[in-house]
Amino acid sequence: MVTTIADRPRPFLILALGALTAVAPMATDMYLPGLPALADDLGVSPTGAQLTLSAFFFGFGGGQLIYGPIADRFGRRVPLLAGLALFTAASFGCALADNLATLIVLRFLEALGGCAGPVLARAAVRDLYGGDRAARVLSTMVLVMGAAPLFAPLLGGQLLLFAGWRAIFLALSAFGAVCLLAVVFVLGETLPVERRLRASAFGMIRGYGLLLANPRYLGFSLAAASITGGLFAYLTGSPFVFIVLYGVPAEHFGFLFAINVAGLMLGASINRRIVMRLGAHRVLARALFGAAAAGVVLLAVALIGRGGLVALFVPLWCYLTCMGFVGANAMACGLSLFPERAGTASALTGTIQFTIGATCGALVGVLNDGTALPMAAMVAFAGMSGLMIQRRLAPYRPDAT
Repeated sequence: MVTTIADRPRPFLILALGALTAVAPMATDMYLPGLPALADDLGVSPTGAQLTLSAFFFGFGGGQLIYGPIADRFGRRVPLLAGLALFTAASFGCALADNLATLIVLRFLEALGGCAGPVLARAAVRDLYGGDRAARVLSTMVLVMGAAPLFAPLLGGQLLLFAGWRAIFLALSAFGAVCLLAVVFVLGETLPVERRLRASAFGMIRGYGLLLANPRYLGFSLAAASITGGLFAYLTGSPFVFIVLYGVPAEHFGFLFAINVAGLMLGASINRRIVMRLGAHRVLARALFGAAAAGVVLLAVALIGRGGLVALFVPLWCYLTCMGFVGANAMACGLSLFPERAGTASALTGTIQFTIGATCGALVGVLNDGTALPMAAMVAFAGMSGLMIQRRLAPYRPDAT
């Protein structure tokens, strides 16, 4: 007997879906405080320790492309269980690793398994909810997921203090096991057999070509990816800008980070309340305009160099708050175009977002000139790009049916 999402209590369902989408921030944010200790313990340089983070990003970005077509062909449950099992086992292996090379390989495998969570959680939402309803559920998931970057660094720091860096990976392994249980007892299967694609391996891969040939799908995916690029630019540039440039104590950096995460969660909370009334596409168009405007203001502040940290922080907070509207609505609009290929569409969107985001973050590092300008310029570019892409490829028309 196939267990469906409709059989489960809604609060537990949303919590389970949110946990699946939180795999990446849990596996990165909890792990960051332990990087220096890891480097010392394994006798490697800080650059070498950072390679373990790069390995995770690479595996997480590319691995999503594997799960989408497979899930459209065989259902969500089995690929999700397999991915989470790999994540759990690889995380446990990371705790036992005694050299850098082994840890890098295991981090890659950890990411390869963990990326099944967000890809198939989003596809599961589309399996059972359409259009604006899916956007509302996805916004609620963002609220759950938002707790990860708020609490993961604090939890990682405490584990590091009392038990060492290996305990962080044991905790991640336990998190993976909990997600496995959630899939078995809370989520179940969301794609009935009669709705699965009967494509060959070549046909499943060909599905990506169909998505890439659809301008509206690209409009939604690339617009969201551009805005995500601004987030990665902030993540890369803010430690230097806040701590070095403006003299914020390192121990207080987490509070500023939490305020910005709270802004993103605020946007998602408002979005879930208004999206059923205004429509996902309409809210998306307005949020993209808001993000672009906030990015331009941020760039102007950086160019003028007046107002201090507060003048820089306010438009940055506004940009990230707009992200709380963009992600869920863009995903819902994009998936609605291909309900029969929700897994493939979710995977490709995730990969595009991760790739563009990581590229924007890397460019901020490369262009670092000792000022806030590289970060601000990249955020402004990301915001304007997202707005222009959406208006060119997937414009909102109030009179459209």
